[in-house]
Amino acid sequence: MRGRGQELIRTVLLLLLAWLVAGPAVAAPDIAPFASMTLSDVQRGVEALGISGEPRALAILQALQAGDLVVGPGGAVLIRDGAALRDAATGEPSPDAPTRPVRVNNNVRRAAQAALGALRLFAPDPAARAVAAESLFRARDPADSPALDRAIAAEQDPVVRRAMLQARAALTLAAPPSDAAVLTAIGILRDRGGPEARSIIVATPNPSPAVVAAIEGATASIDLQQKLIGAGQMLFYGLSLGSVLLLAAAGLAISFGVMGVINMAHGELLMLGAYTTFVVQEIIRARAPWLFEVSLLIAIPAAFLVAGGAGVVIERTMLRYLYGRPLETLLATWGLSLVLQQAVRSIFGADNRNVGTPAWMSGTIDVAGMALTINRLTIIAFSVTVLVALVVGLRTTSLGLQMRAVTQNRRMAAAMGIRTPWVDALTFGLGSGLAGIAGVALSQIDNVSPNLGQGYIIDSFMVVVFGGVGNLWGTALAAIVLGVVNKIMEPLAGAVLGKVVVLVLLVLFIQRKPRGMFPLKGRAVEA
Repeated sequence: MRGRGQELIRTVLLLLLAWLVAGPAVAAPDIAPFASMTLSDVQRGVEALGISGEPRALAILQALQAGDLVVGPGGAVLIRDGAALRDAATGEPSPDAPTRPVRVNNNVRRAAQAALGALRLFAPDPAARAVAAESLFRARDPADSPALDRAIAAEQDPVVRRAMLQARAALTLAAPPSDAAVLTAIGILRDRGGPEARSIIVATPNPSPAVVAAIEGATASIDLQQKLIGAGQMLFYGLSLGSVLLLAAAGLAISFGVMGVINMAHGELLMLGAYTTFVVQEIIRARAPWLFEVSLLIAIPAAFLVAGGAGVVIERTMLRYLYGRPLETLLATWGLSLVLQQAVRSIFGADNRNVGTPAWMSGTIDVAGMALTINRLTIIAFSVTVLVALVVGLRTTSLGLQMRAVTQNRRMAAAMGIRTPWVDALTFGLGSGLAGIAGVALSQIDNVSPNLGQGYIIDSFMVVVFGGVGNLWGTALAAIVLGVVNKIMEPLAGAVLGKVVVLVLLVLFIQRKPRGMFPLKGRAVEA
């Protein structure tokens, strides 16, 4: 008797050991309904598979969506893998045989989409689970509740768990079980914020007085949040426009502010920089496509040299004879702008040219509900970099020292041996080169056409005059202020009327402070 008992114990221990080593047996998913000719049976099979949590469920539903789920002899449900067949329940190879596709209609397809969303809640990748939770939040299908509850209980990532709880709150408000559950769900969606959460809260069916009060409080909170987000988004757009204006006006601040030259062709120098970017990208596409991601970095010095060289030629052949005659300078540079526009139109045509955006400048970043475009953020950072480099260069280089000397006292600078004509040429060339760099940035946010510069020349003069003639820091502040004010006025008065209002305000300001916010002593002032 003792021997039999010991033998039984030994057998049980061996079975337990085998179970621990092999693990519990995994039941095959129930796929029999997929072989049915009745669409409602197929739909019920899809819904049951979606909440089953079976390891093979995801592959089966993906095959159904792709049209690769078929029925073989004897009602065997198979997955077509290229030319081969595999058993849907086990994944084992199956012999080739005549098959028919599983019957589907729109209801089955919708059920499969919802089931896939539920199954992805258990994906190994946290990002995939978060995306699945977001899709369930939008679908609000009560059939997803069992799978979502299991996923919430098993989830360890706090970000993904919060997304799942928000989806669960949306499902709760779709079919509220009790006021307590509804109040909890409203609190979760109020913290989430956004138009989607607000619409779900407002649509809560049969609210009690307590729930009505909670709905009013939540919608008021979300509305305030949306107003703050809208204000932040508008501020970002204003800073973005200000950075563009700063790039466009930095060169003009030197040529107009320091030299006293009213250069109406400044916009065409921006255009030259943009077309240089286009040419650089076309050469890279044809000769070295692997360099496309750095094409803008290559275009920056190229545009500076092209526009700067054009500026030196303009100063040496035209402007040097017109110093001290502002009206003649204005007319001459306006005529030059028409010549440059027509020259570009003859070479490149009148159509807009496509300048590509590298992958690292594409997309958006979500910050506190605000969608910030990466290309605008890059331009803001680029404009700040250009401004700092320009200020440092003017303060630390010999050319900067000579420029400031000629600006403050031209006769004394000449008496000290400074070649003032070449300082004039290099100064105008520097301002023109900065306009070319601005053209590189503008090619990413505006159409590259012969008329590109016309939209920025007036705004550039406004920035320079408002900031103070020749003051770069004043130019930067004026660009930011005008950019933000423009974006504030656009929704209130419209784009055209908003610009008119800004111009009127600027005229009133100039009447009080004719030399701008931060005036400098310069050649134009002495004259």
